[in-house]
Amino acid sequence: MNPVQLSLFVSESTAICREMGITLKRVALSPNIADRLDFSCALFSREGELLAQAAHIPVHLGSMAYAMKDLVSLFDWAPSDSVIVNDPYLGGTHLPDITIITPIFFDGTLSAFCASRAHHADIGGDTPGSMPLASNLSAEGLIITPQYICRNNKLESKTVELLNKNLRTPDRTLVDILSQISANETGVKRTQRLIHKYGIDSFFDATQEMSEYSELLARRTIKLIPDGVYSASDIMDGDGLGNNTITISASITIDGECAKVNFRGTAQSVSGNINCPVSVTAAAVYYVFYSLMPRDTPACYGSLKPIVIEAPRGCLVNAIAPSACAAGNVETSQRIVDVLLLALSDAIPDRIPASSQGTMNNLAMGNQHWGYYETIGGGTGGHSAGDGLSGVQSHMTNTLNTPVEIFEKNFPVMVQSYSIRRNSLGRGQTNGGNGLVREYRFEEPAQVTILSERRQNCPPGHHGGGNGTRGQNSLNGKVIPGKATFQVKKFDVLKLETPGGAGWGRVLKTKN
Repeated sequence: MNPVQLSLFVSESTAICREMGITLKRVALSPNIADRLDFSCALFSREGELLAQAAHIPVHLGSMAYAMKDLVSLFDWAPSDSVIVNDPYLGGTHLPDITIITPIFFDGTLSAFCASRAHHADIGGDTPGSMPLASNLSAEGLIITPQYICRNNKLESKTVELLNKNLRTPDRTLVDILSQISANETGVKRTQRLIHKYGIDSFFDATQEMSEYSELLARRTIKLIPDGVYSASDIMDGDGLGNNTITISASITIDGECAKVNFRGTAQSVSGNINCPVSVTAAAVYYVFYSLMPRDTPACYGSLKPIVIEAPRGCLVNAIAPSACAAGNVETSQRIVDVLLLALSDAIPDRIPASSQGTMNNLAMGNQHWGYYETIGGGTGGHSAGDGLSGVQSHMTNTLNTPVEIFEKNFPVMVQSYSIRRNSLGRGQTNGGNGLVREYRFEEPAQVTILSERRQNCPPGHHGGGNGTRGQNSLNGKVIPGKATFQVKKFDVLKLETPGGAGWGRVLKTKN
């Protein structure tokens, strides 16, 4: 292909993933998927290598790219099959993230795969919202090993029965799973049309060229970073079960066009649920390097080839089953990004922002009749080109907030206030962004779980910039821990104040 043809092919492949996402958003019923957009869609080669993705959730997409080759090798695929999986130690992230994989055949030839991954508010577990403060994977919910959800265009009865027996609201979850299957069907049809346009052989050639081009751009990006070893470390607030000051350490070795990331020195896995499967760690590493690449870099397998990841088995960022990991996906992944950016700030200071809020501020709630989950935005870090943003999701998450009207319509909770948290930013040559305040009044008893970070340790500034303000959680005006599970009564008020982003650079003194 000439450059114009290749660019068109990249755009066409990416558009398929976007249309899959639009289908999923329009068909799903739960606010978590239809309104917060907590889902991702991607295309993979017939060997399971990433071909294209939409701009969805980084932690979903990177982990799928890391693990899909192993997953697709487990089955003898046939048209109209679909496989379901959520096991974090078989390429998943955490149990609420359910992945549906569907093969794409053209003229009887297996040609590609499409996949959708979505966060479901009910996957069972010890608490409503399926994000418990657990110490074992089985307590976090139903573990779905890779198995058929559809065969010959019919639902697999054993899998549906498994869902019915283990979930609080299986009908609602199944509807959203069917929405994922519909999204994949869109991906199958659009990819078959793309293959028909180019011809099967030219399609395979084009995907190879796309991968080679993305690898070229990735290597050029890494080559722009000065050779050397860059190291940094940071700590997690704790695991919620008494383990505190948990260190994440990383060294990045830049050698020409290659980068090696080593997590030697990172703490061992812990009792609580902040442990991280290696697929999630890989997603965080890929995100950091991909964000440095040119905007037109195809988001496919080739861009990952120059990056090597090493993490001691059994450490916090390469945990082993059955370690609990619900918060590893959402909180530890954010800290990995913070550590890697801090390390790279020594090498390319003008290209790296100061620390963002460093948490997703996870809130799960409900009872036997309903369950809800959301993440809450905060401040991003200042950078050489300007100030950070206020009240947004950052880094490993890319979801929206749940609109107050949608939230109150679906659940017996009122949003009493929702505003920018003034003066929570870190100051510097450029300032960070402010966090958010979100306050809930419960209209009936419920159980609540909070999994949040940066309640003990501030988001650190870069190059002399000021730290962002720590977050704070409170119930009826009394401060509560960053990770907690508790019961609320009718009219109880829960308030979450999220961290601000850190400042970049020292404040420049001006003459009077």
